[in-house]
Amino acid sequence: MSTEARVLETPVGATVGTNVTVWGGLVAITGFEVFLAYEELRPALMLGILVGLSLIKAGLIMSYFMHLKFEKFQLVLWLIPATVFCICMMLIFFFPDSFRLLQMRH
Repeated sequence: MSTEARVLETPVGATVGTNVTVWGGLVAITGFEVFLAYEELRPALMLGILVGLSLIKAGLIMSYFMHLKFEKFQLVLWLIPATVFCICMMLIFFFPDSFRLLQMRH
């Protein structure tokens, strides 16, 4: 058996057990987020916790279900300019409307 054949036989992605474990973790985090929604926390604290949990969930989804954990690191680095571009576009398009709505309230 050649080296090339052995390389092709090795699994490229996560196993079914890993995917089920990640899925269970995502369900648990979502359940915790729903639990937090019913708690009487300060809005700033609640927002901080929910944003942190959402970042963890997004990282897990991108790593395992979008298979980025198993890609070359340079490919993963291409996500940074794409993310910056999306955030800039959101700021350009959404903030003028939010300022306009804020002026309408007063």
